[in-house]
Order: sequence, then C-alpha cells, then structure tokens
Amino acid sequence: MKKTAVIGGGNISNLGLLKEAKLKSISTLYGKVDYYLFKNLFIICRHGIKKDIPPHGINHQANIFALKKLGVKYIFSFNSVGSLKKNIKPGTFLIPNDFIDFFPPTFFDKELKFITPEISEKLKNILIKILKKLKIKFLKKGIYFNTRGPRLETKAEINLIKKFADVVGMTMAKEATLSQELNLEYVSLCSIDNYAHGITKKSLTQKDIEKNQQKNKKIVEKIIKEFLNL
Repeated sequence: MKKTAVIGGGNISNLGLLKEAKLKSISTLYGKVDYYLFKNLFIICRHGIKKDIPPHGINHQANIFALKKLGVKYIFSFNSVGSLKKNIKPGTFLIPNDFIDFFPPTFFDKELKFITPEISEKLKNILIKILKKLKIKFLKKGIYFNTRGPRLETKAEINLIKKFADVVGMTMAKEATLSQELNLEYVSLCSIDNYAHGITKKSLTQKDIEKNQQKNKKIVEKIIKEFLNL
C-alpha cells in the first residue's frame, strides 16, 4: 500500500508506540509541522507534541500539505466527538460517511477550482475490516457536524444541528476537505466521548471528555498498529 499517515488528537497523545517513533519536522508553505515516524507510518498530533494547540488554532493547511510533501497518499484520522443522539452512546466508535462544515479552510484562495467533498470508500472498507478483526463495536455511518471551537456548543446550537447530524466535533471535516483538495484519500474513526451539551441532563465538562478519551487509548493503539500491515 502507498504511504500512510495517521492524524489524531487527545486520543493518540502519549501512546506507547510514540516512544518508539522518531520525532521529525518538515517546513511547508503554510508553516512547520512536527510529526512522528513509526516504522513506515507518519503520525501527526493535531494539537501539537506539547498538546498546546486549541481546535481553532490548528494549522490544518500545514498538516495536510506536509503529508502531501512527504509522499503520503492515505490518511486515517481519529477524532473525538460528542453524540447528538441519545441512542449513540459514549464509548461507541463511528465512521462518518458525510459531514457538514459551512466554513472549511482551502488551498484554493487564489484560483477558481472546486471539489466535491467525500470520504474515501476504499479507506472506509479497510478500516471496517480492521475493526471487525479486532472485534471493536462501531457504527458504519453517520453525519459529522464541524464547529469552530474552542468553546463547546450552546444548547440552542445543539438543538439545531442535531436535526441534521449524528455527531459534533471541531476538526474532521476541515481535514477531509483539505485532503481531497490535494488528492489524498481520507477517512475518520470517531470516538464518541460524550453527549453533546443538552442531549442529556448531565452537565458536560472538559474533564469528563478527556477521561473518556483516555479509556479508548489502548483500542486506538491496536488499530494504528494494524495500519503497519497494509
């Protein structure tokens, strides 16, 4: 298989395999990008190696352009999301088949060029095969709604977007759009780490979200190691 990359947030920070990886950096037209090289796999921590980059401050253009420059063709992304439906419970994994993002970043600021956004069916099928092999429960489809962040959404906002989407997050759709603009295939595995604000009566806190992210860390590491065999 062609060169493969992984992009993740809190769900890949401090993974054991990163201790075995080489930390490198590459310069791009959009800025410098730090990445890990684990055997034949490129890994980018979207919140930075120091985990100090908030969602709205992520340089998505630099990250995706760097992978293109490194010769990557396939991108598997891990995204932490909130559930917009009571029947999609925290602890579940979901592979989005579509997304909503009304203000996506672009590489086409100075040229008249359009793309039709989509998730890679090829990578989706590979991911499904891996999840079944590892006996991980997941949902095969769902709509991802991308917000800007860094704040969580208001109850009124959630009440609106839950009519059109299944999960909400701050990163995935932006990466998917930019990847396709550079002809890179992209798929995401979303870990549902909480119910969105107002879906249940329980109050939503950052601490609870981070706690649930850590619960899935071992599962995510097993999945990433499967990418080495592609």
